[in-house]
Parts: sequence; structure tokens; C-alpha cells
Amino acid sequence: MNATPLPLRDIHLPEPISWWPPALGWWLLAGTLLGIGIAIQAWRMWRARFRIRDAALAEIARIRARHARHADPALLAADLSALLRRVCLRLHPPHQVASLTGPAWLELLERTTPHFSFSNAGGAPLINAPFEPDPIFDPEALLSACQGWILALPPVPPSRKTPRMENMK
Repeated sequence: MNATPLPLRDIHLPEPISWWPPALGWWLLAGTLLGIGIAIQAWRMWRARFRIRDAALAEIARIRARHARHADPALLAADLSALLRRVCLRLHPPHQVASLTGPAWLELLERTTPHFSFSNAGGAPLINAPFEPDPIFDPEALLSACQGWILALPPVPPSRKTPRMENMK
């Protein structure tokens, strides 16, 4: 045999595998985790919305029963106004709600539920009725307007704490 060296080269390793773009399995895992996160967020919003709504509706039932026993329209309007204010304090920052009175208070209630007209449903007596000695208005219309407003509430952001309505007094 011939003693001439053969033209061989060293073994070259392939380039290292890049971390980008990730493999299909990682994309599926990221999509699944994102979907689970969105589902949990939606569930929390749904649960918070209905916790406030159910507690407020139970409070309206208690106010309705108390009004049936005492039939004091000024007390009814004051109780309903206080209930709606407590609910609004859960939906909006306190500095936007606490100082509102009169037409500004009704305007906030209208803005909170864009698909429900609180004033047209019979909620206008909330402006003056709590402060008059013998207010004249339809109590059932006011109760129905407050109940309709509560049913039309938008979802509550989950970052806002939503304790039970009994703790909001």
C-alpha cells in the first residue's frame, strides 16, 4: 500500500439547535395555558358579577318586605338610594361615587348600565324623595327600576374586592 496520507478531515458536529422558533408542542402548551388563564379570568368576572347582583337583589327583597309593613315612601327611597350607592361603590372608585347627588347621581346610574335607562324606568324619585317628608311617587315603579338596574349591571373587574352586601353597610 501506498503510505501517502489520505485527505481526511476532522469530524464536524452540526450547529447547535436554536431555541427560536420553538417546536409545535411548546406553541400548543402556550396556547393551552393562555386559554386556561382567559377562562379563569372570565369565570372570576362572572362569579363576582353575580355575587354582587344576588346580594343586592336579596337586599331589595328585604326592603320591599319592610316597605310592605311600614309603607313609608321616604324611607323606601332612602333605603334604595343607599343600596344603589353601596353597589356603585363596588363598581367605581369611591371618589367618583361618594359625593354625587341629584342629577349627577342619576347620570352615574345611567352610565353604569348603558343598556338600561334608569330614569325612564321610574328611578327619577331617587333625586328628591329621600329628603322630602311626604314624597309622592309610585313605589313599585321605583323598586322595579332599582331591580332592573341591578340585573343590567356589567361584569365587575376581578381586581375589585366584592364582599357580601351585609358587610357593605
